[in-house]
Parts: sequence; C-alpha cells; structure tokens
Amino acid sequence: MEGDVFMELVKHSEWQDTKLTLHLLSQILGKLRLETAQQEPQWAHVMLTLTVDGFSTGLLYFEDHVFQADVNIRKHALSMNVDGEEHSMPLQNGTPIKTYYEFIFQTLQQHGIFIAINPRPQEMAVATLLSEDTVHHVYEPLQALRGLELFHFAQREELKFVGPLRCRKVKPGLFWGTFDVSAIVIQNIAEPFPEDKPIEKAAFDEQFIEFGFWLGDDRTDAPSFFILPYPFLYMNLNDPSIEPEEAYYDSQASEFFLPVPAVMNASSPSSAVQRFFNTGFDVLTRELKWEGCEYYKTPLLMKSQPTVKSGN
Repeated sequence: MEGDVFMELVKHSEWQDTKLTLHLLSQILGKLRLETAQQEPQWAHVMLTLTVDGFSTGLLYFEDHVFQADVNIRKHALSMNVDGEEHSMPLQNGTPIKTYYEFIFQTLQQHGIFIAINPRPQEMAVATLLSEDTVHHVYEPLQALRGLELFHFAQREELKFVGPLRCRKVKPGLFWGTFDVSAIVIQNIAEPFPEDKPIEKAAFDEQFIEFGFWLGDDRTDAPSFFILPYPFLYMNLNDPSIEPEEAYYDSQASEFFLPVPAVMNASSPSSAVQRFFNTGFDVLTRELKWEGCEYYKTPLLMKSQPTVKSGN
C-alpha cells in the first residue's frame, strides 16, 4: 500500500449510535447554512466543510456579524465562534441533541444573531425535533474518530478525481441530509425533476454525475463508494470495463457501488477508487450522451507538486 493513506474500516453496526448523534449534529449545522449561506445550484451552499478535526459550517454571515459552528471530534467539543469570540461545550456520551441545540442557538442569540430553522430532521427516519431530542445521546470518541478518518479518505479520493477536471463541478463536501461525502460533475443540460418535491426539485434540475461515499445502514453494514447519474438510469450497466472487479451497478438504485472492504484489500486503495471513478464516469457519460467530455481530462498546465507522490 505504498503511497496510500492508512484507512481503518468501521462498519455501520460498530458505531451506529455515535454516527446517528454526529448525523443529527450535522443537521443543526447544515440548517444554519441553509438559512444564511448564498444559494447555489444542487444545494451546494448547504454542504458542510470537513476539517482536520471534524466538520464545520465554515464562515457564515448574519447582518454585520460573522460566525462559525464546528464539531471537533479530536477534542470532543462543539464550538461556536461569533465575531471572534469563542464558546464551546464538550461532546460527551449521555449529552442529548437538545442540549447541543440549545447551546448553539443561545450562543447566537447572546450575540444578537436570531436565526430560525426547521428543527425537524431532513432525509432521516428520526422524527423527533432537534430542539426536543433527548433520546439520541451516544458519543463514543474512538468510533467517532474512525468515522472521521473514513470521511477524510473519501474526500481526498473524490477531490483527486474531480479536482483536475475542466468542467463545472461541486467540490467534495458533507451533505448532512444523507450524511455522505460527495462531489458532483454537472452538465449544462436542464433536466427538471418530475415530481413536486422541494429538496429533489432543487437538487435534480440539471444533468449530473455524483461521486460519493456512504457509511452504510442497517441493511448494508459496510460503507461504500458510489456513483449516481441523473437522470437516473434504471438499466443493467454492469459493463466489463468497470473496475475494480468488485464494483457493480445496482439498476434499482441507479448507482455504481464499490464496497470499502474491497478498497482496503486492494494493493493500492487509492488506485482502486480512482479506477472506479474513471471507469464509471466513462460508462455514464456515454449512456447520458454527454458531448465534449474528452476535454474534461485535458492535463492542467501546471508544474507537478513535488510533495505529492504518484498514487497519492
């Protein structure tokens, strides 16, 4: 695995309760972005930023104030920075979501920032309002850190693929609705969503291909990389050109999947993911009849970065 980042597998079943706590916290931070960040296509403005320590709203504005909220997994803290003044509280086992919610909004109000969000979780099975949730309170530090390392690996691989592409794109970030790290390559072709659903209508209004990383669920215990086309392609796309061999297309989900255990078992995990992204991209752009995609991979006119080795 020379030249690859070390990555330890953590399955859904091993940290599902801690993962759910972090997912709900990401919902609160994401809803702050939803209400205050400049709107962008495909909901790009609501994505959270991955940091060395966890995830963050990034810099936000309210009237003449600047603020930021961070979930710091390494230091096990939820922190707020408002106009340069820092506030924090511990992330710890037993503290319910309601307490974190109150800390965030009380801190903002102390500084004259009054933001109203919809406290109902989005794209989740949890029905309890974030402002009233005393049920979800599990936080195991080691498991949270293992999950963060998976996110770091995923973002690095996604950026390695989409970064050099000469096309319109959304760079990798944390989508808090589905709690996955994803990047999007967009084609300037209108493709309105056929149903009157607010989230989907804004997300799916142009043709695109999403390259993402998903942590798994009760039905699929192992995390996976995935590639999702829009418009959806409910057909058999298990083309022999798709690599590595463990990758497959699920016609019912309209997605390519590459399970993370297969990535970890590869001689070069990074190369396995890059082959998956590249071969999947080639098949989908052909099926979607996108023109001019050869240009996307035209090499950049920049010197190589001596600190970035081949395969990294």
